[in-house]
Amino acid sequence: MTVIIETLVSLAGVYLALGAVFGLIFVFRGVDAIDPAAHGSSWRFRLLIVPGCAVFWPWLAQRWARKAAPKEERSAHRQPRCTT
Repeated sequence: MTVIIETLVSLAGVYLALGAVFGLIFVFRGVDAIDPAAHGSSWRFRLLIVPGCAVFWPWLAQRWARKAAPKEERSAHRQPRCTT
């Protein structure tokens, strides 16, 4: 049982270490590619998003590789109202 826990903790450490490296690179080079609203943002904002980038790095790496901007939301509260 101890070996399993040690393995899981080691894997989590490797995952987060890779995520930290990816996050630092991504916030200065990749965030503009997938989110046009982040273009020209301050270094404080970029520093703030590093932890999230470290956790979600596989998903962000995939989006960055495809250079896919987020889809525009088209839910009912975003639709213009009809006034008749």
